[in-house]
Amino acid sequence: MQDLTPISAVTHPDPYPYYRDLVARTPVYRDEGLGLWVAASAAAVRAALTSEICRVRPPAEPVPRALLGSAAGEIFAALARMNDGAIHAALKPRVSVMVAGLDPGAVAEQARRHARALADPARLGGFLARLPVYVVASLLGVPDDRLEMTALATGALARCFAPGATAEQLEAGKDAAATLRGLFTGDETGVANRVGFLFQAYDATAGLIGNTLVALGRDPSLLRDAELGTVVAEVVRADPPVQNTRRFLAADGLVAGVAMKAGDAILVVLAAANHDATVNPHPERFDLSRRERTAFTFGAGPHACPGEALATAIARAGVEAQLAAGTRPERILEGLAYRPSSNTRVPDFGGW
Repeated sequence: MQDLTPISAVTHPDPYPYYRDLVARTPVYRDEGLGLWVAASAAAVRAALTSEICRVRPPAEPVPRALLGSAAGEIFAALARMNDGAIHAALKPRVSVMVAGLDPGAVAEQARRHARALADPARLGGFLARLPVYVVASLLGVPDDRLEMTALATGALARCFAPGATAEQLEAGKDAAATLRGLFTGDETGVANRVGFLFQAYDATAGLIGNTLVALGRDPSLLRDAELGTVVAEVVRADPPVQNTRRFLAADGLVAGVAMKAGDAILVVLAAANHDATVNPHPERFDLSRRERTAFTFGAGPHACPGEALATAIARAGVEAQLAAGTRPERILEGLAYRPSSNTRVPDFGGW
């Protein structure tokens, strides 16, 4: 596994021995090939995510240049997760209140309703792509007859926002942003963050559903030993859908005890931190009885994602529905591959 990098590891069949080696040997280091600092240990990841000099965007480029002057760029600029400082402090409570205001019963009901309607062992990839958006859009008031359009537009916007988006993906995403913005009424910031809920759920929740099915395929006994919610919780730690994120230094200073300079970028390897034995003893074990499970999958610090409960509820309903529809998890391991990505780990079952 010596040829792996923290980027190529995201879609490797089993990157976790490599991640555990990073934690043990180089918990924070400079990767000249990538042009990035890499934070891998739990302590280094937590330091990067909570440092006052680390930002979610490069200070000189708060919105990607390729998005400027478009609806996609306007949405990006208004997202709580893409801002820091006073703007983030003002936006984050609004977003958190929106998420906290979702009734758990309504979340479970919508998740089960759409999961049962969409479940099809022959169209598993399409199921992963649609279910998270269908559920979140329904909770936000989008009518059923617009859900398919919403899912397609959300996928286009997610691809537009992804690192390395092609010119074609950028243009499709800009058009999709205008479509999605038209679904909601209200002030620009509120509308943008509703759209943000959709695309933030898109890859991460799809990956959580898919990776849970993979875990069940590798060990069918899991559901004999625990209820599905516990399996999903351990997947969040052991095989997370979001493998890394980035931070950008706004000033010279120490991060995780290492001197860095303004303008430096850090690849924050959340998946490696989940496999740090100092916070999760015997991290190589898929342990349903794990006590005080620690996962950085949904972040930490000011930018921690408030949607963990929503994502896990949708994932649980999705897996239950696919199993009831006849999906055999052991079969999906045949030829298992992952969608190309530099930060999200989503099984590629086709149909996207």
